[in-house]
Amino acid sequence: MSNIRELRCVLCGGSYLPEALEYVCPDCGEVGTLDVLYDYGRLRAQLDRDGLVACTAEGMWRWRDLLPLEAEARVPPLQVGDTPLLAAPRLARELGLRALWLKDEGRNPTASLKDRASAMVAARALQCGRKVLATASTGNAAAALAGVCAATPELDAIIFVPASAPVAKIAQLLVYGARVLLLDASYDEAFDLCFRISLEEDWYCRNTGINPYTTEGKKTAAFEIAAQLGWEMPDAAVVSVGDGSIIGGLHKGFRELRTLGWIEREPRLIGVQAEGSSALVQAARQGIGAAAMRAQPASTIADSISAGLPRDRARALRAVERTYGAWVSVPDEAILAAIPRLAQASGVFAEPAAAAALAGLEEAIARGHLSRDGSVVLLVTGNGLKDVAAARRSVGAVLPVAPDPAVIRMALRERVA
Repeated sequence: MSNIRELRCVLCGGSYLPEALEYVCPDCGEVGTLDVLYDYGRLRAQLDRDGLVACTAEGMWRWRDLLPLEAEARVPPLQVGDTPLLAAPRLARELGLRALWLKDEGRNPTASLKDRASAMVAARALQCGRKVLATASTGNAAAALAGVCAATPELDAIIFVPASAPVAKIAQLLVYGARVLLLDASYDEAFDLCFRISLEEDWYCRNTGINPYTTEGKKTAAFEIAAQLGWEMPDAAVVSVGDGSIIGGLHKGFRELRTLGWIEREPRLIGVQAEGSSALVQAARQGIGAAAMRAQPASTIADSISAGLPRDRARALRAVERTYGAWVSVPDEAILAAIPRLAQASGVFAEPAAAAALAGLEEAIARGHLSRDGSVVLLVTGNGLKDVAAARRSVGAVLPVAPDPAVIRMALRERVA
């Protein structure tokens, strides 16, 4: 890991050797999440961006020179990353944007962006000789860890998940063979339990934010976006936000590319939260810093972004502030409405948390945070099959039709009308 220079606390700036800490800053506690920093001068001199894009490695591992891995380190065999960046001209016209692209992270092996973080943490576990990995999740991070561990015989996954998680996500965990603890508790309670027991049992904890290497996996989405756009950055990227690790990862990825001289500027980052789980939106509007934030009730149909106290809150607030971005919140009704709108205008089926980004994009335009003639990347973080019940709610009931040609033609005429 000769390229790693230090681990630095996002909050206090404290610097640590990479082998000295496993999780968070000892002075700041859990809010003091850590940045993994590299010898960027050396990387700038050694690496060629087009060479990395053209290398034979598949998925996120084509970027391994910018990841915290030894040269010969093993990685999980599932192909994670290389998800498509889809032009969405119809949706762009409807919104009045000059250009809109959808980064469809639902194409990953377990159908969400969280595969990137889980694959990175699993690779770290293999490198460090850890066998048991644990995480708390509302579903996607857990499914990602369960899937990656199922593909890697040396690794075993233990999952702490609220009983309120969507049935499809819980089914994923069980199908992958993870040891699942279905808790009568909130996500935040499950998170704390998982971290506490992981420390006591010496499991390797994948919890978002707590483990600094989750961000290193998520930043690879930014690398791909830049390469797919020919290193020309959009005006903004719109991201749904729960714990804050994804928007923080995108920011780190874009910042590293600019430090290396591979892009000229970073896109503005627009963070979107559900109104029922909007701690970061409220903190930003009230000028409350990450250390002063306190847990509050969280309730939203978008389970993947439900967090009473976002665990990577310092990095998330920093990402929006440093890119001169903005925060918006949207009601559950707008999130539900965005599911069929996104699908019918682009062919991309999103779960509620991912569709929240589209609802947030509309809100950001309405509030003047984004120009109507700008260019935007919308991060679609998870596939709609993750929560079919929510998708059904978004489109209403379908009435049965009698198996008679005349009745069928009449029904079709009524639906066209």
